[in-house]
Amino acid sequence: MKYTFLSLVLGCFVMVTYSQSDKAIEWKTWVQLEDALKEQPKPVLIYFHADWCAYCKKLDREIFTNTKVVEKINRDYYAVEMDVETLDTIVFDGVTFVNKQAETKRNAVHELPILLATRENEAFSLPVTLFFDINFVVRDRVFNYYTVKQLLDLL
Repeated sequence: MKYTFLSLVLGCFVMVTYSQSDKAIEWKTWVQLEDALKEQPKPVLIYFHADWCAYCKKLDREIFTNTKVVEKINRDYYAVEMDVETLDTIVFDGVTFVNKQAETKRNAVHELPILLATRENEAFSLPVTLFFDINFVVRDRVFNYYTVKQLLDLL
């Protein structure tokens, strides 16, 4: 009887621990973001990355899996992540965006991140995280790696 009860308690503990660590940021597509903003405005986080970006992989692995970060973003923000080299055509707010560089460049960057995440008089670089307020106006732009604490402070 003791072993059955102990097994049951340990099993529940493992299931709760696994389910908590299994939470992830609820990334939206651009279409989902546009629909959600119309239905219920919220601040927005947009994260631009690429497969070859080492700091992007580190953010994915260490920051965007942190329980506090996941809970804060999912509760208070709409989040969109985008590979800057995508060849997808994106329609947002009635405007169509494409990767015009794909025909002529290796590691071609889509025009949407170029529009939103390029610093004046500097080459495009990754990672880039944008923070928009409830009116979809840019509140902050971060052009580098950050810690969990730094991200939570920004949020």
